[in-house]
Formats: sequence, C-alpha cells, structure tokens
Amino acid sequence: MSGPYVIRGSVSLPEAELIWRFSRSSGPGGQHVNTSDSQVELRFDLGKTDALPKVWKERALERLAGRLVGGVIAVRSSEHRSQWRNRETAAVRLASLLADATAPPPKPRRAVRVPRGINERRLKQKKQRADVKRGRSGRDWH
Repeated sequence: MSGPYVIRGSVSLPEAELIWRFSRSSGPGGQHVNTSDSQVELRFDLGKTDALPKVWKERALERLAGRLVGGVIAVRSSEHRSQWRNRETAAVRLASLLADATAPPPKPRRAVRVPRGINERRLKQKKQRADVKRGRSGRDWH
C-alpha cells in the first residue's frame, strides 16, 4: 500500500483495523478477469475503533448510520483491472468518506436584512426590463 491514508490532520486509517476482501470483478479485463480476484471490498469497524477521537467517532456513527451494518462501514472498488489500483481506490474512498463524516458542523447562518437601496435598485431594474419587453409586443403598430 502507499502508506497511511490520512483522514484529517494527524489522524489516519490504522492498517491493522482494515479488513480486505477480494472477489472476481465484472469490469473490463478480457480472459484474465475470469481468473483473478480484482474487485476489492474494504471494511472498517467504526464502532470498535480507537483510532478516531471520541467526538469524531460519535459524529461519524451518527452521520453514516444509514451505511453502517453492525457498526462496520464497507467500501467497494472494481473500476480498475488490477487489484492493487482497486485497493488504493477503496482506501482513498474510505478515508474521504470518514473525513466528510467527521467534519465539524458548519457555523449557523445569521439572518441579515437586505439593505433598502439594493432592493430599490433591483425593483427599478425589473421595471426597466418589463418596459423594454412591453415595447416589443407591437400592440401600437398599425
């Protein structure tokens, strides 16, 4: 593998906690694909891991609840012919999925009133545009 897959900051996926499964892929590859296990399924037990900080783990468990099966998240990759490239793709996909799931929530939006001048200019432009379009109708032509 090409090293630790960083989730965010100094936190990365622990290689010891990754569970790999290989099977035959239905993708491209000709005759070779019938004999090689190039499809990769990567599993990570999110419920039991100690690699993530407690707050991140709770956030990820909540956000990924629909994708978890018994606290385990699974990612599949079969778009490449080689098992090696599919392993890389699956690991990167899992790391980015966990990065998105553990991200802090966005700051709440503060409601701000639109300044009166901006609103008046907008209405004036709408009025001008309506006049231009009304002038194209040709009702006054005889």
